[in-house]
Parts: sequence; structure tokens; C-alpha cells
Amino acid sequence: MEVVLATSNPGKARESRAILEDSGIHVSTVPLWLGEVETGTTFEENARLKAAAALRMVHKPVLAEDAGLEVDALHGLPGVHSARFAGPAATPAQNNAKLLRLLEGVTEREARYRVVAVLLFPTGRIVTGEGTLDGRVTESPRGEGGFGYDPIFVPAGEERTVAEMGADEKNLMSHRAMALRTLLGALEPS
Repeated sequence: MEVVLATSNPGKARESRAILEDSGIHVSTVPLWLGEVETGTTFEENARLKAAAALRMVHKPVLAEDAGLEVDALHGLPGVHSARFAGPAATPAQNNAKLLRLLEGVTEREARYRVVAVLLFPTGRIVTGEGTLDGRVTESPRGEGGFGYDPIFVPAGEERTVAEMGADEKNLMSHRAMALRTLLGALEPS
């Protein structure tokens, strides 16, 4: 099966391709900027909105997702606003810096990555998968790999940030991998 990955984020595209490479799904990407359709209040709403907008453009099965970091001490922020936490044109470094400023002096730094992936077919069939990766926010960035909040996020049971891990290692445990495995499982005939 061929699906179009609806994202303009090269990190998400790279990870999704790597996770799906052995599944029999060929992932092509079309650089679609869908940030303007992210008007939902949940990851699932935003993923569905992006999938529907992309499907109208490409008329092929579309895989879209919305993901972010939820910090308990900030009542779930940055959440659905993770990509633009420090402003509409914010860089990942600016988002990380804002988050670290808000957590100054906070000792309870539990957080989780959350993602909802949506596969939408031209027939209207929709398959979803959700994944979470629990962990905590560090006090300063570490590592050169990954993207987004990876330099300041340490998964539960780890001492390294996600940015200090290799891509293969990250893809085995990530919230994205969990969501895509769930989605693939829902596609298999029962």
C-alpha cells in the first residue's frame, strides 16, 4: 500500500518512514504545510483535520498526525501548541527555552510525549493509533539528535535525553512508533 505522509516536518517524515519500512507500506511525502488547519483542541482533532485537508489535495490514502509534549506541572502544556509554544514562527530551540524558563525552580518535571496518527482513505475509512512515551523534562538541553523537545526529554527508565539516543533506538520506544504499530495492527484483517 502507498500512503502520503502529510507533514512539513522532516524529522517526523524520517522517523515515520523508518518505523514503517518493514510493514509493506510505502510512504511518500508531499511537503504540505498544514499548520493553519490545526484548529482542534486535541491531538486527534488536529490529526483528523490535517488528514482531511491533505486528502483533498492528493486524493490518495493519507497519514497525518499531531504530537506534542505534555508537562504535568504545566497542566499539560505545551500540548497541542507544542510546535508553536514560543510563538507562530518559533524554532525548536525557542520552544525548549520557553519551557525550561517556565519550569525554573520546579522539581516535579514529569511529562510525556503524546501522538495521534490518522490514516484516512479516499473512501472515508479512517484508522487511528495513539502512542505515549512517559518521562521527564531536564534542566538544560543535551544531545544533538532527534528534533523538537528531544534535547530536554528523558524517557522513563533512562538517563539520556532522546536527543542523546540513536535514531534506531528512539524508533523502538517512541510514542510515534507505538502509534504507528497500533495503526498497523488495526489495518490487519481479523
